[in-house]
Amino acid sequence: MTLRDWLASGWLTSQTASPEEIGNLLALADRDLQDCRTPDLSPDWRLNIAYNAALQLATAALLACGYRASREAHHYRVLPSLALTIGAERALVRQLDLFRRKRHKGGYQKAGLTSDQEAAEMAELAEALRERVTDWLRANHPDLI
Repeated sequence: MTLRDWLASGWLTSQTASPEEIGNLLALADRDLQDCRTPDLSPDWRLNIAYNAALQLATAALLACGYRASREAHHYRVLPSLALTIGAERALVRQLDLFRRKRHKGGYQKAGLTSDQEAAEMAELAEALRERVTDWLRANHPDLI
């Protein structure tokens, strides 16, 4: 599938990006990347914050391509869109989806499901994604960064 197929399916809407919007999303990700390293927070919360950084980065890449995820199943669509925007590998998308599920369970079903190591892994993944998305933006959409 392509992003145009996703648009035709109603999973996306068209939207023209501005440098300000992309900058705001990157700033949100940077804030979350810093905050997810706060030592006194629970692992559940640190994972949640790092996951949000990844979500903002994926949203920035999608927006740079001229799309925004529809409200329905927003999280479910934005992270997999990385395969169609920055060319993310299946393994990366799968790992992000596992963390999405972990975040959901830790946020809505039961506290204490996330280990310190899992929270750190999500933070490292989000930091690597920050670099990758920024490099991709510079190479493919320099007018937006």
